[in-house]
Amino acid sequence: MPNTALEQMLVRLLTRLDTHGDTPAALDWKTVRAARWSAQAGNLKPILHPQRVALKDLLAIDEQKQRVDANTRQFVAGKPANNVLLTGARGCGKSSLVKAMHAKYAPKGLRLIEVDKAGLPHLPDLFDLLAETDYRFIVFIDDLSFAEHEAGYASLKAALDGSLAGPSDNVLIYATSNRRHLMPEYMAENLETKYLGGEVHPGEATEEKVSLSDRFGLWVSFHVMDQDTYLDIARHWVVQLGAASLGAPADESFERAALQWSLGRGARNGRVAWQFARDWAGKK
Repeated sequence: MPNTALEQMLVRLLTRLDTHGDTPAALDWKTVRAARWSAQAGNLKPILHPQRVALKDLLAIDEQKQRVDANTRQFVAGKPANNVLLTGARGCGKSSLVKAMHAKYAPKGLRLIEVDKAGLPHLPDLFDLLAETDYRFIVFIDDLSFAEHEAGYASLKAALDGSLAGPSDNVLIYATSNRRHLMPEYMAENLETKYLGGEVHPGEATEEKVSLSDRFGLWVSFHVMDQDTYLDIARHWVVQLGAASLGAPADESFERAALQWSLGRGARNGRVAWQFARDWAGKK
């Protein structure tokens, strides 16, 4: 029997290690609203301070917001809903819209789990962890694309539709990508296309590359914005950041600076407008 305070402390520590080993404690979803799936450790790591995005701050994508919100609302209410693929122009709000859905519905039991491409082959393990909980989960895969013959491609296809180890009814997959077909497409593959009876029949390589995106029930497209929309978003963020009182964001010097910023970045989108507004607000 241990006869010193140090020995007693060591015994308690060894007992704790022996009891738990490397098995992580289950997350308390009452307090944890977002997590990251670690494929290496095979467990979920809580995200203590998830980025909160308000729907009202996402401008010029009203149709996209309406479609994704309706799908998410159905899902949180326990009704049938679809996996979602958000595609199109970069920096126009695809990822932010998913985060906004989480911020809106987290008080109603929606939880967000971030998975990177390395974790895709282990999705069945994640689904097993989530199946027995009382919460609703969106598995979020950001900036999704594949090179030829990547293992995660087949894994995600099976997870979406076709595998016995697919997600339970309390799990949906929301993915974003800059291209809808998710894999590179080559001119040579068009040579496989056949014309039979006046109909076009794509070749097998092309059919395979569109088969993954086909398994998402809802496609939501984002488009390049015009100059006026870009400037409106920049003004909005200047106001949100509290710098409007220091200088009117509608004057010519503001617009000139905003447009020069977009030229320097080689893009004109919501992300660039937000970055410019932060720079402008910081200087003001």
